[in-house]
Amino acid sequence: MKKWKKLLLTVLIGIVVVIIGGIAYVKTQTYAPTEAAQQVTEQAKEGKDWLYFPSEDKSKPIIIFYPGALVDPGSYSPWAQTLAKAGYPVYLLKMPLDLAILAPNRGEQVLSQQPKRDFVLGGHSLGGVMASRFAKEHSDRLVGVFFLASYPDEKGSLADKKLPVLSLTGEKDEVLNRDAYQKAKEDLPKDTDYQEIIGGNHGGFGAYGAQKGDGKSEISDQNEQVAQRLITWLNKEV
Repeated sequence: MKKWKKLLLTVLIGIVVVIIGGIAYVKTQTYAPTEAAQQVTEQAKEGKDWLYFPSEDKSKPIIIFYPGALVDPGSYSPWAQTLAKAGYPVYLLKMPLDLAILAPNRGEQVLSQQPKRDFVLGGHSLGGVMASRFAKEHSDRLVGVFFLASYPDEKGSLADKKLPVLSLTGEKDEVLNRDAYQKAKEDLPKDTDYQEIIGGNHGGFGAYGAQKGDGKSEISDQNEQVAQRLITWLNKEV
């Protein structure tokens, strides 16, 4: 019996060590905001599960954003702040281990806090996939959806939803799976607005520096272009 208990204890300790080691490793792989983006992040209102850029304009919809995998939400602060100044409040969601797949319904907390407001949902990369699933289940609260270097999967198909959708990609993006992106068009409304940022790459949809496997950006203002494309689309469609 004592040997059995010692064996069980050893196994449990081993599991704990593996879990702690795994978490530590994931943390080392997370893309942090650039210094400039961090300065903008510090101007946001920080909650336990989000960074919030408020707006005094109460007539426009609220943006809920799902970050890309292993990307600190503060990395999207530059364009989020610009949207807020244009009248669109933005919630940048925080995710466990910076993985939206671990908390795909986190947006529900924002919906419950603002029961009388309309929302636009967006996501980058894997965050966009999770956002599409959330959008499918909560389409009655949404007035639009946008994807940054991303696309829905079958579980998040929006093909039958009467929602304006923007799909924004970068010309030099070498992280985005182009075949999957093309196939996913079947899961988007036929009138989806497809746009491309010439010279832009995958990491340029945030501000966190170079991303492994990505193409080299040929522009220095991708964050500004993201903000302006979103504002133009929002003003027109929602």
